[in-house]
Amino acid sequence: MAIMPAAIAVVPFGLLLGAAAASKGLSPLEVGLMGGLVFAGSSQFVAVDLWTHPAPWLALGFAALLINLRHVLMSASISSKFGSFAPWQKTLAVFVLADEIWAVAERRALSQPLTPAFYFATGVFLYVNWLVWTVLGTVLGAAMGDPKAMGFDFAFTAIFIGLVVGFWQGRRTGFVIAASAIVAAIVEKAVEGPWYVLAGALAGIAVAAIMAPAEKAA
Repeated sequence: MAIMPAAIAVVPFGLLLGAAAASKGLSPLEVGLMGGLVFAGSSQFVAVDLWTHPAPWLALGFAALLINLRHVLMSASISSKFGSFAPWQKTLAVFVLADEIWAVAERRALSQPLTPAFYFATGVFLYVNWLVWTVLGTVLGAAMGDPKAMGFDFAFTAIFIGLVVGFWQGRRTGFVIAASAIVAAIVEKAVEGPWYVLAGALAGIAVAAIMAPAEKAA
């Protein structure tokens, strides 16, 4: 299954998130509800980090919104591949959209039409997988220790490097990746908070838009 490497990579992070949430006083049910309703690991980690009693709802909401703004860009990109999806399937597809699902679906769409069967098989599998390990993490995650000690922190990065290679279409791809990486790195150092995620995405989009007319003219 195309999503299996990502599903395996989220295991230690799901356990770690569950353990961190439990240390803040969240129950397995609350952790499961958070993952089931939000399904966004990065914003969940930020939310757990900010969690206090009483919870700072405004700060939590703003942080989640800021981090997940990239989903607007991913939705705009993947929506053009939903030609065979019914309206209700498109709505559900956006709900289970995650970075890994987007990347795998886009890669699939390069070689053949994206079907509801493929999309939901990958999306639902990763969704359930994430919920299972985060809930188990409330009990077992503390035993994992620091995932960096075993190199698990690089798992997501390695997956996306492999996916980017699959998207490679010549020098235009290289310029887009370079622009995104450079701008994201600069913003991450200069501005506090996760603004670098949105800045890097917008920089890559800008470079792709600028280079497109030139390539067509050539």
